[in-house]
Amino acid sequence: MRRLAYALPLAAALLASAWPTPADACGGTFCDAFPNALPVDQTGENVLFILEPGQVEVHIQIQYDPNTNAQKFAWMIPLPAVPEFAVGTELLFQELLRATVPTYGLNTTNEFCGDDSAGGSVSGDGTAGGTGGADTDGGGVDVVKIQTVGAFEVVVLAGKSAPELMQWLVDNNYQSIPEAEPILQQYLDEGNVLVALRLNHGENLKSIHPIVLRYAGADGCVPIRLTRIAAVDDMDIRVFALGNGRAIPTNYRHVLVNPLKLDWLNFAANYKEVISLAVDAFMAEGRAFVTEFAGASDILNTFAFHSDNWNNEVFAGLPAIEVVNQLNSQGLMDCFDSFFCQFNHPLLEGLLATYLPVPDGVLAEDFYSSLAAYEGQIDQALWGDGSGFAKDMLSRIIEPGTHARTLVETWPYLSRLYTTISPNEMTEDPLFLYNPQLPDVPNVRIANRFVRCDGYSTVTLPDGREVNLEPGMAWPDFQAEMPWEEDVDQMPPMGMPQPLIDNTPLIDKLLAEWNQQHSPPPPPTTTGEPTTGATSDGGGSATDSSGNDSSPMIWGGNEGSCGCTSDPRPGATGLLALLGLLGLRRRRARA
Repeated sequence: MRRLAYALPLAAALLASAWPTPADACGGTFCDAFPNALPVDQTGENVLFILEPGQVEVHIQIQYDPNTNAQKFAWMIPLPAVPEFAVGTELLFQELLRATVPTYGLNTTNEFCGDDSAGGSVSGDGTAGGTGGADTDGGGVDVVKIQTVGAFEVVVLAGKSAPELMQWLVDNNYQSIPEAEPILQQYLDEGNVLVALRLNHGENLKSIHPIVLRYAGADGCVPIRLTRIAAVDDMDIRVFALGNGRAIPTNYRHVLVNPLKLDWLNFAANYKEVISLAVDAFMAEGRAFVTEFAGASDILNTFAFHSDNWNNEVFAGLPAIEVVNQLNSQGLMDCFDSFFCQFNHPLLEGLLATYLPVPDGVLAEDFYSSLAAYEGQIDQALWGDGSGFAKDMLSRIIEPGTHARTLVETWPYLSRLYTTISPNEMTEDPLFLYNPQLPDVPNVRIANRFVRCDGYSTVTLPDGREVNLEPGMAWPDFQAEMPWEEDVDQMPPMGMPQPLIDNTPLIDKLLAEWNQQHSPPPPPTTTGEPTTGATSDGGGSATDSSGNDSSPMIWGGNEGSCGCTSDPRPGATGLLALLGLLGLRRRRARA
């Protein structure tokens, strides 16, 4: 079967090196379950901020409909100041999403019941250019800057009248959206400029890349008021921030989710539902964020978006028939025969389509794997001497990757915040600053389950709370008054969170009532020793569902060799030692 594929560079090697090496095989018993990451999702809005004194750098991942006509693609971004522009890298966002995705695990320990065959698992099946001066030819609209940035033509517009600005867009072949006019007027009244960007003529959707903007400012802002025109209910927004401390929302609330509402038996498969209901709770009112990760930025693997092997200079003067061989040697492409070609950078296919397009009637994998065989069909005029390809490779692949690596190596702290928001709630743009005094938030969360011989079990959550379950019982819904949110806080730029709602006493009271109603009978008098057992739970859960990689991250050994060592004490596993290094505490730390 012929196929043309896209993959992250070095993905297999990187993942293999990141997984723990197998320890002793478990023989005929079961190992403890390793954590499972929620599927990685790139939908919604994903934004990265770097805040320096008086300057903001923002990386925006451009989302688009793959069925859209490329020449009709356009974006509009309001900003408080005229920015500088640069090309961003999609690979940085993919690594941000992968490395910090919330990961849930459940370790199961079974009581020894006098028969080794009873030490099996208890089911908890999871789901897995240039610039120009002011131009007033458009009436009251000033064209402050026109620039080519990678695949985009970028125009910065200033003015006082939204109708005049929208007429300028129509006159210059941008699509007009009447619903945007009153929102644009708000931004103009606040002194903002408007950045309009669209694909240059001849570019295609495979050429779309993130955009980087640098401008004078004090805080990071996600301009979601314009987004509400085309948004859906409970749209995902993820904000990443690199800096010297943890990022916080300043004009939105911060929510700590009630962990009892997550389905721990199914690896938090209801994650997005819980987040949505928690941020919609009283005092959060749909305008709040949760922190999914806060910690050292070296959790990111810079090899995922940069390689010292990348070299654009060799393509200047290179014959067209040697292009793929050179890309193979740099690790940007794997294309060696007529059955398989793989692009290891998301922009490479678009660059080749521009400078070395596939001839009509020829399969792409056949052409790129055997350029010499099709030498007579190569459009030599498009390739030229290769200098155009070399220039675009530098500006679209090498320089963005180098800059991304520099950012990660410069700023030691990374934050990931997440919310779901509906159009009627998009009345205010969320703002972000740093608070270096706040504690870390790990993205790996592990619960421990002890199963008795009579089928009753107790699940101990990462914060130390214990939940009793009767035999065969699914994760409980608890009482109707059990809140979705544990805390709703206002986050200051210095000091600890200012609590607006603290549901901890209520949660503990309702949990105590639940445990009393579902307490196991007294255990029989036995002298048996406990053994560990593992779930064979497979799957991930919700929130991040991706078109790129929806498979869960599974840690562990091969079939027949569980790849872990179990401690014979109930609930004690080799994984718990690892989690100690990750800073998980027995009691909940307020974040």
